[in-house]
Amino acid sequence: MARMLLLIACCLAANAFAADQTDLDRLRQRIALLQREFDQASESKAEAADALRESERTISDRQRALARLEQQQREGKIALQHLQRRGARAGENARQQQIRLGSLLYRQYVSSTDEDYLKLLLGSDDPNQLARDVHYLGYIARERGSALRAQQKALAELNAAARETEAKQHELDELRAAERRELAQLRQEQDARQRTLHKISQQLKQQRREIGRLQKNEARLARLLRELSAVMPEMAGNDFRRHKGKLALPVSGAIANQFGSRRPDSTLAWNGWFIRARAKQPVLAIAPGRVVYADWLRGYGNLLILDHGQGYLSLYGNNQTLYKQVGEILRTGDLIAAVGNSGGNEDSGLYFELRYKGQPVNPSRWIKQP
Repeated sequence: MARMLLLIACCLAANAFAADQTDLDRLRQRIALLQREFDQASESKAEAADALRESERTISDRQRALARLEQQQREGKIALQHLQRRGARAGENARQQQIRLGSLLYRQYVSSTDEDYLKLLLGSDDPNQLARDVHYLGYIARERGSALRAQQKALAELNAAARETEAKQHELDELRAAERRELAQLRQEQDARQRTLHKISQQLKQQRREIGRLQKNEARLARLLRELSAVMPEMAGNDFRRHKGKLALPVSGAIANQFGSRRPDSTLAWNGWFIRARAKQPVLAIAPGRVVYADWLRGYGNLLILDHGQGYLSLYGNNQTLYKQVGEILRTGDLIAAVGNSGGNEDSGLYFELRYKGQPVNPSRWIKQP
């Protein structure tokens, strides 16, 4: 760099080029804006993290409630099976009691015919014993009937309990299904919040890198301008203003963006045009001027800067090859570079800027429209 500056000091006889600090102020403003957006994104990340935390807490609560419902359902199923077994036993007991009572009543009926009754009376030597036998048979019949009615009542109660348990099981099934639906919805919301949080985190990483890159570019540009302003004479004798609206594009190609529009995946605006062109296409000077910079610069690749006087500069970046050196005086249409994709560009093309006293100006006001 020192040798380049010495060459400039030796070669140039015109007035000194004064590097205006306005472009640095503009870059600092862009960094400040990006920092504010970074802070806002950080707040958004914190809010997204809070929402995700609440979502995960709610999911935990719903999982716990679902586990309780499933436990109640298991217990209810066991209770229902127990009631069904008891009901089956009670039903069998009632059936046996009914059979025994029927047999007893049948025997009473058979033994209570007139002929048998007379035999019973005539055949008994003891009337008291006969009375006791008749009373005993009646007692047994009544007890069996009472037992049967008790069994039937118990069976009815068991059946009612079983129906109630089945209804409770059905209610638990519906509650569990509702909990599972809500849990599925909550998990979808959780996934969406996780994706949002991941997206914001990626944006923050991108912005951190962008802020760091801009801060480094600012330092490099500030150092370059300080060094140039210390040794470069100001160029005179060229009225650049008369070329307004008459300049030709520096390379044949399609303009890929609008001046001032936001760059893709960035909060930064375009300060110039990116002109799509094939590699090795010729890049021409738009107007007479002097080469004040011809070197690689981070973010611009192989960059050539022409000073046109009166505070006007033209910048040609991302070149594959630079054909001119610092200090050379150029005419309109002189070959200065070959198109490339240096500086980390994916696409081949030329990055072109116009500046006045350090401030980017819209090229469309100066370039003749086809």
